[in-house]
Amino acid sequence: MAHSCPGDAPQAGPRRALPLLDRVRHGRQGLTCRYRCGDACSRPEPNPSSNAYFGDVMQAVLDRRGMLRAGAVIGLGAGAGVALAGTASAAEPVPAAPAHPLGADVAAPAQARPPRGLQYETVAPNLDDAIRVPVDYASNVVIRWGDPMFPDAPEFDFENQTAAAQARQFGYNNDFCGILPIDGPGRRYVMFSNHEYTLEPLMFRGYDEDAPTPEQIRIGMAAHGGGVVEVTRDLRSGELRYDRDGKLNRRITADTEMVLDGPAAGAEVLRTKADPTGRSVKGMIGNCAGGTTPWGTFLSGEENFDGYFASGPATDERAKRYGISEGSSERRWETVDPRWDLAQEPNEANRFGYIVEIDPHDPRSKPVKHTALGRFKHEGATVALTRDGRPVVYMGDDERFDYVYKFVSDKRMRRGHSRAAREHNATLLSSGTLYVATFTGDSPAAEITGTGALPRDGRFDGSGQWKPLASTTKSYVDGMSVADVFVFTRLAADKVGATKMDRPEDVEPNPRTGKVYIACTNNSDRGKAGAKAGPDEANPRNANQHGHVIELTETRDDPAATTFAWNILLVCGNPDDPSTYFGGFDKSQVSPITSPDNVAFDPYGNLWVSTDSTQALEINDGLYGVVLEGPQRGSTRLFASVPVGSECCGPVVTENFVLVSVQHPGDVDDASPEKPASHWPDGGAAQPRPAVAAIRHLKDGRPAKIGV
Repeated sequence: MAHSCPGDAPQAGPRRALPLLDRVRHGRQGLTCRYRCGDACSRPEPNPSSNAYFGDVMQAVLDRRGMLRAGAVIGLGAGAGVALAGTASAAEPVPAAPAHPLGADVAAPAQARPPRGLQYETVAPNLDDAIRVPVDYASNVVIRWGDPMFPDAPEFDFENQTAAAQARQFGYNNDFCGILPIDGPGRRYVMFSNHEYTLEPLMFRGYDEDAPTPEQIRIGMAAHGGGVVEVTRDLRSGELRYDRDGKLNRRITADTEMVLDGPAAGAEVLRTKADPTGRSVKGMIGNCAGGTTPWGTFLSGEENFDGYFASGPATDERAKRYGISEGSSERRWETVDPRWDLAQEPNEANRFGYIVEIDPHDPRSKPVKHTALGRFKHEGATVALTRDGRPVVYMGDDERFDYVYKFVSDKRMRRGHSRAAREHNATLLSSGTLYVATFTGDSPAAEITGTGALPRDGRFDGSGQWKPLASTTKSYVDGMSVADVFVFTRLAADKVGATKMDRPEDVEPNPRTGKVYIACTNNSDRGKAGAKAGPDEANPRNANQHGHVIELTETRDDPAATTFAWNILLVCGNPDDPSTYFGGFDKSQVSPITSPDNVAFDPYGNLWVSTDSTQALEINDGLYGVVLEGPQRGSTRLFASVPVGSECCGPVVTENFVLVSVQHPGDVDDASPEKPASHWPDGGAAQPRPAVAAIRHLKDGRPAKIGV
């Protein structure tokens, strides 16, 4: 029998979705909210703009809606339907789903076989302190917080941590994960994980939040950033393990020297006492999701950087737009390094909030922060190529009422691995045009009620436009220079009237179809009294606790197009809730899902969604497979759940294995090192440790294809 992690065991779920758990709530405590994003959801959102909404263009909308009713619907994915009022119990027969208002019968029979890549037994929702996977699947830990990454690095010792040791060990709270083959038949890989943030009260016994020790602060700095490791897959067992002796292994921390490049490099607002050129910066922080480029590098997005800086009462409006507020930083880094104090280095915060590119094949290379991709709270960055080979990068700004962006390079990628090709491709993200999205619905505003009820045409959909903000040499925003746009990108997007979204996080193109999927995680302030925006067709629920997923089809299937069509694929939550919607699919056949965060695609073009829920449905977070085409479109089923208190991040789905990044296990009510709420992954009485885990499919004890 194949080995799996301590406490991990395959768990079968029924074919029908289970009701939500009726057990004692294990809510995630405030540590994650405070230490990741400064408890942003408890503060006023930093977007004060009053951008135009659908009501301002209603006559055009009504005219267009008339065309739609006449049959002029083009470029949208098939299979939308009417939301059901409830879910049948397990003992009741499944009712036939109503026909699609436009005539398409989208309901799949309960016994229908899922498409290739999604043929697994649904995992039951749970609150277990383990990774739960389908029958005939197993998991193992690839690497965890504190694991030594070099031959001379010390073994992890929770009770005796040092900054010097942490800089040579795997960091904390791994989020994005990317993997590239090195050689052999699917055997050796180079893997990159970023380390988003630290939870010091769970990392140290007796931690004093008001007066951490200098060594604790430096350990936290070293636990940020990212890690590159070589990984080997055992062809007999299917397990993945990291190689401590890998020649490509590398740690990146909050002190690693990096390059600022692109149109804003050298600008006055990027210069500091330590770097009067404005072209060199130390470290990356708050790195959330990312992407793997076609030319063999990894991208990592700096997200919640604002909480790392101390600021006085003179904080200006530009800083406030990024969430920077008066007072000490949460971690008190400014007490050991003055660059984290904006009173002493007012421009230092302007040097964070970028997409960072890492070359995993050269451990000596400097990571590059690309100003051409804009500065905001980057969830991640994923790449498609135009027909002539230019990279297009899709990005979301993870804040309530912020925006969706894309960047189109003005250079073509060169194929191959020659030195000339590598040097050229290193410049692909240094120049081009940055855009922000506006979404227009095709239904009258009166039909978008904020309840999640579908409009009369049976789906939330419409059209959109990518509005240019700046190119390398030209600003398209009145009153802002090129450098201004790329450093204060949020303000530029405000000025052009971008559509305020419900925390747009991962934005990824499907490599098989070219359609782009946007995970809008949630927005409890949508429609709230005093808030700046009510419901619209692209964000149709007030107090959107559970989020939704948008499917975007660009004109002529061209990633460089400036117009697109869109529809909402999933309106997440409890399937019993009438406000939920699963592409028109029978809701009695889906798993409960809340707060979509990251998305990924398997080799067959299926969508996979990982969640970051704060346990809004009182179930552990997990990874879900979603059908995109055919009669089962919208079918959403839990594939793997992660341990109690943790978030499921950074999914990688291949034919042979699935990788998930388990972030902050055990972050639940009143947890502490003296009273840990999780013992994953080591079991027993061990402290919880964030880790990357690999899931494999086994048939007759041998590795098999995932989802087949």
